[in-house]
This record gives sequence, C-alpha cells and structure tokens, in this order.
Amino acid sequence: MTAKLIDGKAVAAELRAKVAGEVQRFATAFGVSPGLAVVLVGDNPASEAYVGSKKKMALQTGIQSFDHRLPGSTDEVELLALIARLNSDPAIHGILVQLPLPPHIDAYHVLTAVDPTKDVDGFHPANVGRLAIGLPTLVPCTPLGCIMLANSVHPSLAGLEAVIVGRSNIVGKPLAQLLIGQNATVTVAHSKTRDLPAVCRRGDLVVAATGRPGLVRGDWIKPGATVIDVGINRVASEDGRHRIVGDVAFAEVCEVAGAITPVPGGVGPMTIACLLANTVKAACMSAGLPAPES
Repeated sequence: MTAKLIDGKAVAAELRAKVAGEVQRFATAFGVSPGLAVVLVGDNPASEAYVGSKKKMALQTGIQSFDHRLPGSTDEVELLALIARLNSDPAIHGILVQLPLPPHIDAYHVLTAVDPTKDVDGFHPANVGRLAIGLPTLVPCTPLGCIMLANSVHPSLAGLEAVIVGRSNIVGKPLAQLLIGQNATVTVAHSKTRDLPAVCRRGDLVVAATGRPGLVRGDWIKPGATVIDVGINRVASEDGRHRIVGDVAFAEVCEVAGAITPVPGGVGPMTIACLLANTVKAACMSAGLPAPES
C-alpha cells in the first residue's frame, strides 16, 4: 500500500471541536444553544442508528437535539404539520428530515416544506439555487465533508482536474458546484459516460459516489491522485457475515493513488460533523451573526 489514508474521524473531530466553540459563543451571546430537530418516520434500522449518532454528537458539542420519531403509518399531512410547527419554533435553528421516507409520503413535498433558513441538509431548491450561483447558503453535508477531506490533502483545489462518479442531487451535483467554487476543473461522470475508466484517469481528484461496491478499480486512477470514496455498501463476506465497503476497490486503488479515504472512517464521520456545523451556521444567520468558517 502506497496511498496516504485520509483520516475522516480525525478531521471530523477537529470540526466538531470548532463547532463546540461556536456553540459556546452563541450561547454566551443569546442565553440559549442552537437547536436541531431531527424527524424520523418509521423504523428503518439504518436510519435509527444514524439518527442516534447525530443526537450523540450534537449533545457533545452543546447543540440541543429535539428528536421527533413518528410511526411508519404517519401520513403526509401529519408530517407537513409537524414541519410547519418546527419552522415557526424559535428554539429550532435546524431541521433535518431523515431519508428515506415511507413510500406513501412524497419526499419532495416534505423537503420543500422546510424553511430554507433551517434546512441544514441543504436540499431545499432555494439553497440549491443559491449554491449554483455562488451565494452564501446551507450546503449539503456529505459534499461539504468531501471538500474538507480533499482540502486536508490539497489546501487549494484551484486548477485540479476533478472527476465525480455519480450525479445524484445529494452528492454529485452539489459537490460539482462546490468544486467549481474552488476553481477546480470538474467532470461529472455517470452510468451513460463513455469509457468511464479513461475519464477517471484524467482526475487529480476522483470522488466515487455511485452506491456500487468496488466500481472504481486501480487501473482507473492516475498515479498519485487523491480518491474520496463516498460509498457505504453492505456486502456479504465468504463466511456469511456482512461488511461495509465503498465504491472503490480499496486494495487496488491504494497501490496507485496518492491519498484515499477508507470505508468506514472516511466520509461518513464528516457528514455528521458538517450537519452540526450547518446547525450553528443557521443559528448564527438567524441571529444576524457572521456565519462561522468551517
């Protein structure tokens, strides 16, 4: 193995420490801590575990966590009524609706009902639009974490050729906007891209975000490139157990890349840390304070 491991846990811990300082600054100024409301509908085990981690990290940084766990039978009208109450609650500075939602609820209707100034997931069309034209806004957490991890290797991304494999609204598209904002040259590749391996080999920075285990192989990577693996895939091992792997063939790519994020322990911890950072940012914006630098 020649690639440097990018320690997402360590970078996330540094960010959480900064968040804790900003929480204290806010609490001193206003006598109340930033509040984060997390809405979970149904009993998806993965979602429940993720929400539990968010609550734990929020409390460690001093953010107030308000959990709303609703049965899977909750209808869209009930959920929208809850969001309306959270929008108008001055103690709530950030609202996160955990996805996926049950199939009988239209996720678009729900996400667009969240007040854009409290949209700490950065999914509201108003925030998406502001990101696209370079205005200050709340940015989706996973792409923001990817940028921070890339910056831990390259303090400046200006001029780098960046290849994103995956064009989702959650990761690929907003990440492209963030990279453009840092003056990288960006290619967004996807399932219809011709000669995907050749496109990836152009990248000084390659981000894999497809949800396909081991898609990106060692011979797809330019020697010395930085690789950010967003994938979190649960696959069966030969012994019948399950393990978590990324979208990158890790052992192969380690022999070629200059730096790479592991799975787990790479992008995952950054997503939660960036959610907390967004909550503090939303609180500061609501109070007319300068938004803290992440």
